[in-house]
Amino acid sequence: MKTEIFTFCDFAQENGGKLTIVGTFDTIIARNFPCVHPQLAVVIRIRFDMWEFNTHSFRIETLDLNGELNIEPINGHVDVHGEGSAAAIAHLVFTFSNLHFANQGVVNFVLYIDNKELSSIPLHIRKGQG
Repeated sequence: MKTEIFTFCDFAQENGGKLTIVGTFDTIIARNFPCVHPQLAVVIRIRFDMWEFNTHSFRIETLDLNGELNIEPINGHVDVHGEGSAAAIAHLVFTFSNLHFANQGVVNFVLYIDNKELSSIPLHIRKGQG
């Protein structure tokens, strides 16, 4: 299995196997801290080879640089089927509202499939001009 897309964006949806991703970014700039970010979508596209067709568990954790969880982990399952195909795609799309950040820093979003880390991306939180 391979992660083809793992990104943050303003809006995302999956419809009939097609992804729509609007406004991808990796940095949130706040005037003051603590701050609240109104909405953030996380989009993940995973390609599975035919020998990986099965039901897989997934977990997404958010860890700051001290290794502490920032958001409750997201847990679930994805059924991967690709009848007549050598590979299949799974899309995971999650939207978070009103995320609170106490300080500047980096929050890593880590994707686990079947309890093994598959991929991660950093979200930078910075102070900007205000």
